Amino acid sequence: MKVLVTGGLGFIGSHTVVELQNEGFEVVVVDNLSNTSLSVLDGIEKITGKKPIFENLDLREKEKVQDFFKRNSDISGVIHFAASKAVGESVEDPLLYYENNISALIYVLQQLQQKPEANFIFSSSCTVYGQAEKMPITEDAALQQAVSPYGNTKAVGEEIITDTAKVTNINAILLRYFNPIGSHPSAEIGELPIGVPQNLVPFITQTGFGLRKELAVYGDDYPTPDGTAIRDYIHVVDLAKAHVIALQRLINKKNTAKVETFNLGTGTGSSVLEVINSFEKVSGKKLPYKIVGRREGDITSAYANTDKANNVLGWKAQSTLEEAMASAWKWEQKIRG
Repeated sequence: MKVLVTGGLGFIGSHTVVELQNEGFEVVVVDNLSNTSLSVLDGIEKITGKKPIFENLDLREKEKVQDFFKRNSDISGVIHFAASKAVGESVEDPLLYYENNISALIYVLQQLQQKPEANFIFSSSCTVYGQAEKMPITEDAALQQAVSPYGNTKAVGEEIITDTAKVTNINAILLRYFNPIGSHPSAEIGELPIGVPQNLVPFITQTGFGLRKELAVYGDDYPTPDGTAIRDYIHVVDLAKAHVIALQRLINKKNTAKVETFNLGTGTGSSVLEVINSFEKVSGKKLPYKIVGRREGDITSAYANTDKANNVLGWKAQSTLEEAMASAWKWEQKIRG
């Protein structure tokens, strides 16, 4: 079966392409290379022995999207990653985020709704929950007003997909990620942030390597055991495998609703200091860091209740925090030569 992976050379996208190819899918990748490198294709080929079909395409260009689907009429499923994803940048440039994350989604769905049947997996986020009232967070938790344009694009994206699925032949699964980290165990692909990393783990590994002077820990006065914010850190390979299982669920018509939603996390919350300690343990390095003030938009705690993904989807995260950190460190060392 031919599957389109949008944003397929990005961090999570590239790992998902690997898992799809390992399961025998024919994969077509589109990416505009705004936040990744063409070299990722080589990494995918080294791991799987096969280079996916690739097209450099900006999904904001509606006519080019139409043309792409005309030329690839046999695509039976889409996994949609293509989106801008930095919370801080979205606050500074909201229109970029609304154009990129919403327009691209609409143009892809417009093409899929013309098919007699289409399967769609959406890359959503735990940001739609905001600061949930109860931990761990279930899929039934009330969605809070987004604290950033990025978070809002994920919530609005979910609404667009749900409304569209009601009146078309599209079946969809919304996957709400918690905090993806790590890299493929081969260290052939991993997280490649352009510029200063927006996420904790690449900032840690870059600091450990000496590229950054020290890590800033934003706040140690949260109501948590050690005062630092708590998140649910999931190995990117575990996350990638969930997308393949979700797609197979739709292909095999096992879904019980037109749109289903699943949390993807480990079910365990780890504080910033625990993540730092984990890195120090696997790397043998002491990490320089300093405590600074809280960052606007940050919440105290977010970790997943994964019962639904475990029992209904038949997926469970396998890797520990230390295994994920070790893979991230291996990747950092490899790309720095």
